[in-house]
Amino acid sequence: MTTNAALLARRLAAVPRGIAVATPVFADRADNAEIWDVEGKRYVDFGGGIAVLNTGHRHPRVMAAVAAQSERFTHTAFQVMAYEPYVELAEKLNARAPFSGPAKTAFFTTGAEALENAVKIARAATGRPGVVCFTGGFHGRTLMTMAMTGKVLPYKRHFGSLPGDVFHVPFPAPQNGVTVEESLKALRFLFAADIGPDRIAAIVLEPVQGEGGFLIAPTELLQALRALCDEHGILLISDEVQAGFARTGKLFGIEHSGVEPDLVTMAKSLAGGFPLSGVLGRAKYMDAPEAGGLGGTYGGNPLACAAALAVLDVIDEEKLCDRANVIGERILQRIADIQRRNDRVPLAHARGYGAMIGVDIVKAGTQEPDKETTQKVVQRALDLGLILLSCGTHGNVLRILVPLTVSDAVLAEGLDRFEAALAA
Repeated sequence: MTTNAALLARRLAAVPRGIAVATPVFADRADNAEIWDVEGKRYVDFGGGIAVLNTGHRHPRVMAAVAAQSERFTHTAFQVMAYEPYVELAEKLNARAPFSGPAKTAFFTTGAEALENAVKIARAATGRPGVVCFTGGFHGRTLMTMAMTGKVLPYKRHFGSLPGDVFHVPFPAPQNGVTVEESLKALRFLFAADIGPDRIAAIVLEPVQGEGGFLIAPTELLQALRALCDEHGILLISDEVQAGFARTGKLFGIEHSGVEPDLVTMAKSLAGGFPLSGVLGRAKYMDAPEAGGLGGTYGGNPLACAAALAVLDVIDEEKLCDRANVIGERILQRIADIQRRNDRVPLAHARGYGAMIGVDIVKAGTQEPDKETTQKVVQRALDLGLILLSCGTHGNVLRILVPLTVSDAVLAEGLDRFEAALAA
């Protein structure tokens, strides 16, 4: 029988250490919110492939759509011979854009590609080079998106010079001691000291920071940024790679604020486990690049587009936005129950929209981040049969990304294991 230990040894010999893996176990099969490893052990999945599986592992509608498309063709390159699933998916997303007016969508393969192309579109549309991002934000591992990501370790160290004209301001969060006014003040300082607003093409942020610690962008901040962008002709880009597709209880996370972005980047749960990303934006900006300026050999792969069309149907038919809110309420209630006990690891700052929930592990009697205990909890959860992920600039945030299609019974089982992992 194949064992996790044997595969781990092979992995260490064959795969570079730069590709980190959160667990020492290897998947064999999965269904909805459950995974079995190669030794037959079953896990409840609270990681969801890092927010890729809002519709669960191998949703029947998604698998059927991909199977049907695979019987017709798997690739032509959209730039060589176009196909209807790409166009139909663009039409459906345009109709659900979180902004008013005509919209267009371009498809790519990864979240980083979506961010790279959003910057290209913004620069073409404005004729300006500058990009403003936020500390703690994560936008990818390509050179441009590494520059945009607001965290040095492990994403930037040893990788040399990064593209210029990218600037960062503090992201407001009470646990980091930063207010909205302080963030906006830093932005004003940036405009005074380093680059004028007339040289800024775009301001980019996640409506809920993912890797940064599941920190919610305050509505006050988003409103101020929208006004600033309108005043200076800057594009506001909402990075929805992790927050999108019903995870927060809305199709897009920024919809909670009522603020309209100019461009939206998306990936992860867009195609239910198949590699697909995109940029959805106001048509006048999306049309700024010249013909051939956007694209990619695999961008908008027909199998992935078929999967994404099925994902949108599942979100609507199974009311996954409503389901996200129900799941989130149950998770937050369990966290509140745990916090009332004195025989559990100390938790603080439970937060989130919908089923995008994060909570900090802190040292007893303080609000000081406790990364070491967080790592132990994640390992204990794995031992108990629960896939649980951590994140945050201090490495002390537990994030829950359970599939929105999870059954009540499996969700309850996962929460029981979550609580057991937090035993002091």
